[in-house]
Amino acid sequence: MTDGLFEGLDIAVLLPCYNEAATIGDVVAGFRAAIPSAKIYVYDNNSTDQTALRAALAGAIVVREPRQGKGHVVRRMFSDIEADIYLMADGDGTYAPADGPELIRTMLTERCDMVVGTRRGVTDDAGRRGHAFGNSIFNGLYKSIFGNDFSDIFSGYRAFSRRFAKSFPAVSDGFEIETEMSVHASVLKLPVTELALDYGRRPEGSHSKLSTFGDGAKILWMFAMLMKETRPFTFFSYLSVITLGVSMMFMVPVLNEYFLTGLVTRMPSWMLAMALMMMALMIFAGGVILDSVARGRAEQKRFHYMSIAPIRLDLTNAVAQDVRANAQTGSLTAETESRKRAT
Repeated sequence: MTDGLFEGLDIAVLLPCYNEAATIGDVVAGFRAAIPSAKIYVYDNNSTDQTALRAALAGAIVVREPRQGKGHVVRRMFSDIEADIYLMADGDGTYAPADGPELIRTMLTERCDMVVGTRRGVTDDAGRRGHAFGNSIFNGLYKSIFGNDFSDIFSGYRAFSRRFAKSFPAVSDGFEIETEMSVHASVLKLPVTELALDYGRRPEGSHSKLSTFGDGAKILWMFAMLMKETRPFTFFSYLSVITLGVSMMFMVPVLNEYFLTGLVTRMPSWMLAMALMMMALMIFAGGVILDSVARGRAEQKRFHYMSIAPIRLDLTNAVAQDVRANAQTGSLTAETESRKRAT
């Protein structure tokens, strides 16, 4: 029971789509039934089938985004649409529209800026086991680099506050956009939470657009770029240590020869070792400087985030309404059961 909690809120359901004609109609209808007050937007990303037509017939607002890639679509959505709450899902039918209200309710009651619907049953389909293994590797890598805020960084079912949507820079092009969202929240230390949800199977005629190795390489590259931008000291320290190690490989034999004979016969190796050592020191110094720059950028992002007004609603009254409604439902159920037993 969440009608009281949603009252007066402008909710936008965002569905980025590419060739999802087999499922998009049912997905739109599901969200219209689950959240009647929400506006449903379908952004068609150059589909070659009837995705746009079926979405429009189902009652969605359809917009075309010509730049190929989910990152371009999400950037356009957050830029175009004005709302209090943004609920993003995929158009392939793997996320249940009925779970949408629970994501929003969790965001409001927990006063979060993002709620991630973590996926239960993602490995049930044999075709996803390779992707699930890659997900576990990347999730572990994320925790080691950026922190323990998230256990499923690739989930596409998320609820956002206006503050998050309008402060998120969104520089990714493709499926790396979920990783960038997670890093943005971790770097600014935004209030976030997760909600475990069931993950469905694609119906017949619907096919995944993911490339295990191609998209995996893009995501790995995005990890490196985001680490360079948000944690430059750590990133360049690693590069400095690697460069210093290569320098020592060339330097140690030359030094060993010098201490034994007093001669340096391999001058090119010595010069290369010294050049690499100087390079390692310069990389380390660059990391120290860029770390201060990154801190300044994070402060500016935080100031921009704080300048956006948060959602204002009386949670006490709304939650009280939910509690009363649940209590009434429980009392009616108990009364019905007692009558059945009496009969």
